[in-house]
Amino acid sequence: MASRKPLAAKPGTQPHAPFRPDIILTFKPAEEAKLLEFLFASMPDRKKTTVKDYLKHRQVEVNGKVTTQFDTALAAGDTVRVNTSREFQTFSNPRLKIVYEDDDVIVVNKGYGLLSMGTDSKKEGTAYSLLREYLKRKDPRNKIFIVHRLDQHTSGLMMFAKSIEAKERMQHNWNNMVLERRYVAVVENGALDPEEGEIRSYLAENSAHEVYSVEKPEEGQLAVTRYTTLKTRGGYSLVELSLETGRKNQIRVHMKDSGHPIAGDRRYGAKTSPIHRLALHARTLRFVHPMTQKDMNFSTPIPAGFLKMV
Repeated sequence: MASRKPLAAKPGTQPHAPFRPDIILTFKPAEEAKLLEFLFASMPDRKKTTVKDYLKHRQVEVNGKVTTQFDTALAAGDTVRVNTSREFQTFSNPRLKIVYEDDDVIVVNKGYGLLSMGTDSKKEGTAYSLLREYLKRKDPRNKIFIVHRLDQHTSGLMMFAKSIEAKERMQHNWNNMVLERRYVAVVENGALDPEEGEIRSYLAENSAHEVYSVEKPEEGQLAVTRYTTLKTRGGYSLVELSLETGRKNQIRVHMKDSGHPIAGDRRYGAKTSPIHRLALHARTLRFVHPMTQKDMNFSTPIPAGFLKMV
């Protein structure tokens, strides 16, 4: 009697292969060198064809960036890493750029229109979900945590934590850990008077999730925004704003209160939208690293569209 073949498992029901951690070798040149020759010298126990394959298959990083160029110039003190297990997992998305990453935090430059995290109606395609997928490719055990948010239509710098400890240290001591948050915006109705100053109010939120200023402290939360005018032209002003507090929609409400709503912000009083987006960008983020206590300072250029308006 012929033996019966075992039934094939349904797709998706096969047990997952156990995760194998990456094996990464790290080298530092003592003097100037070309990458491939340096790799040959640093790994004499590997066949030259194997070393070439590491380079070809995106398994070599120089100072944190993957390269496949055999003649990449190295300087003394550079960091060369070779992943002997598989290619380095890299992140690429036109609306989200990783500015900095270590074992504890990720700092990103978020594009306008991209949600920071999911909502009831949209779970995927957010800054959070894109970074989660990237980290899971590196190691399925990796996690990511929201530390703070940017409005969907605000672009710029924000940070995420890669451990619950880093998240809690940042959030439980936010006012002391965050040393500086600066934004740039283009506002309507010409020059602000005075050209620099402080806007202070108490903010409340209605059932339509619109934030507004109230006079009584017991009815809202204190919000303080400082502003400096950088340039004025053609009915618009480019202003730099710094936050003493970090309330929801704080800058948008305070600019409306000043009589100079942010261009493109129809929800908070704008009449125009010359670059077809909210003209608000989180330009500078400076904070104390939650684990190392180092001073971390990041800045981005003023968006080109903002500069064209003024």
